[in-house]
Order: sequence, then structure tokens, then C-alpha cells
Amino acid sequence: MPVDDVLLDAEMHMEKTIEHLQMELRGIRTGRATPALVEHVKVDYYGTPTELRSIAAISVPEATQILVKPFNPQDLKAIEKAIGDANLGLTPHSDGRQLRMNLPPLSQERRLQLVAQCKRFAEEAKVQIRSHRREANKVLETEQKAGIITEDELNAAKEQVQELTKTYEAKVDQLVEHKRQEVMTV
Repeated sequence: MPVDDVLLDAEMHMEKTIEHLQMELRGIRTGRATPALVEHVKVDYYGTPTELRSIAAISVPEATQILVKPFNPQDLKAIEKAIGDANLGLTPHSDGRQLRMNLPPLSQERRLQLVAQCKRFAEEAKVQIRSHRREANKVLETEQKAGIITEDELNAAKEQVQELTKTYEAKVDQLVEHKRQEVMTV
């Protein structure tokens, strides 16, 4: 495998890690209501775990309220149960056709818990990025042992992999810091 392909593969995997982190961070509550808080909640839909956004329209009629309208009104109870079981700190109120959830204001203690959760997600992402670095380096070392690349090329490629790792770890830090500021803003 050429060195460029190894680098592209590592970068692609690191980018997917960033995308996954962004999805997880979108699900962390700030002071404002967003559909992202509930859209990934898994609902038991005829025996199959299905994301809420696939079976209901999710909107934000007010800054601190989320409205969920199931496409099929018979799914209302299952959706209500799934949101309650998701441990989001939201209490769904049903009017028979839709669910409304008012977001209570975040206490300082809850904000700190959410920041800690962001940091856990960041650490998991960094571990994954480092794992991708390790895999790329392993492939490069195999190439060098097979005589496909020289030791100088190996060292240069490892440096490039390290630079990629630093770049993506910095992106993780930047995303988490932005989310921390969002959460801590009253």
C-alpha cells in the first residue's frame, strides 16, 4: 500500500471519529432546546429500535420547548416511554396527538456534569484517533520490513501521521471547548 494511501486512510478514519464526536456533542443539552436532544433516542418501533427522527417530526416552538409529532399517532406511547427511559432530564407531556417537553433551566451542578460528559466524549475520540495513528504506523512498518519503502520514507511518513494526529486532536479540543462554553452560558 503506497504511503499516500496509508495517510489518506488514516485521515479518513480520524475524520469519521470527529463526525461521531460532533453527533454525540449535539445530543448534550445546553440552555436552549434543539431537536438534536431527542432525534437519536431509540424507540421500540414494532420490535425494532428506531431513531425518533425516523418516526416523528421534531420541532422547537419556543426556546425552551421541544415538540414531537409522531407520523403515526399510535406510536405516541412508545415514543413517550423511550424519551422517559433515555435519561435526558425531560418529562414528556402528551395531549393524545403530540408530546411537549419543557426544558427546565440547568443548575450549575448539572452544567458541570454535562461539561464532564463532554470531556469524556473528547477523551474517547482522542483514544480512537491515537488508535488510527497506531494502525497507520503498523502498516508503514510492515511496508518497510517488506522492502517497499526505505527507513527514511518510513520516518517521514510517521511524522506525517503524527501531524495528522495532532491536527485532529486539536479539532477535538476545539469542538469540546465550544460545547463547554455553550453549556456554561446561562
